[in-house]
Amino acid sequence: MGKIKTHKASAKRFSVTGTGKVKMHHSAHRHNLSTNKTAKQKRHLRSADILSPAMEANVKRLIMK
Repeated sequence: MGKIKTHKASAKRFSVTGTGKVKMHHSAHRHNLSTNKTAKQKRHLRSADILSPAMEANVKRLIMK
């Protein structure tokens, strides 16, 4: 049986912290920043966030190989 491979697309988008939580960056922070979004929206999109526990197991299965 072959090796289980890491899902590279997920590995580029998520990372695991030292305590085992999954860290992610927000979407919608690439364009339309000057007209469509408020300063508060842009400020919140800038920071990384922790993935919800419901999705954490799915992402860990993809990237923890």
